[in-house]
Amino acid sequence: MIYEVTVAAKVRKVELTRSESGWLCKLDGRELPLDVVTTRIGVLSLLLDGKSYEIKQERTAGETNIVVGNHRFNAVVRDPRSLRSRRESEAGAQGPRKITAPMPGKVVRILAAVGDAVEAGQPVLVIEAMKMQNELKSPKKGVLKKLNVTPGAAVEAGQALAEVE
Repeated sequence: MIYEVTVAAKVRKVELTRSESGWLCKLDGRELPLDVVTTRIGVLSLLLDGKSYEIKQERTAGETNIVVGNHRFNAVVRDPRSLRSRRESEAGAQGPRKITAPMPGKVVRILAAVGDAVEAGQPVLVIEAMKMQNELKSPKKGVLKKLNVTPGAAVEAGQALAEVE
């Protein structure tokens, strides 16, 4: 299986092959010794180069995050052979895209102003939820057209906070 994985605006090619002893993993063509066990739904225990990691997947309104220890990363996984993935990537390249709140919280900071040019993956605003601050990033390269919130505003999960065109 070959996937395109985007984390922190970096696109990586990940090739996974099942073997007798588990999984073989190639990251951008480089083979990695990897041992993976599913400990519960949405949680993996990963042994990589002799180091152990617990990887959690969080799915919220239109966004997938991967949590490794205390670090949260927005992640997009695409199967380039999938018709659905090709359509989503083509649709995402054109037209306005909304930045939505992944969970209820409070807007702490606004990092870009209406009219600013933004890059894909660039932080646009920060919300605080459950005493953790989460950067919400631009889904594409473009211009910040709308900002629907102000610092201190309470937001609901799935609420449109900004729009990039």
